[in-house]
Amino acid sequence: MTPDSVLDVGQRALEVTTLLAGAILVPALVVGLVVAMFQAATQINEMTLTFIPKLVIVVVILMVAGPWMLQLISDFTIELIESIPELIG
Repeated sequence: MTPDSVLDVGQRALEVTTLLAGAILVPALVVGLVVAMFQAATQINEMTLTFIPKLVIVVVILMVAGPWMLQLISDFTIELIESIPELIG
């Protein structure tokens, strides 16, 4: 196993991780910013007002993008398992 192959596997793993995390975190961030602007405009200072919409959007994103996320991680895992002989040999 060469250092280049280790870097390639690591880079691909980071790309997959970034895609999976970004698909969940970006919509939650946008909803959090919208709710924060609403709170600043109305001067409502309630902690659950930010938590509940973020929780709802994360659940919706997982339901909508869940199959894509599962396919992405499955493809990466299958690719990694199939490349074991060339990585060690």
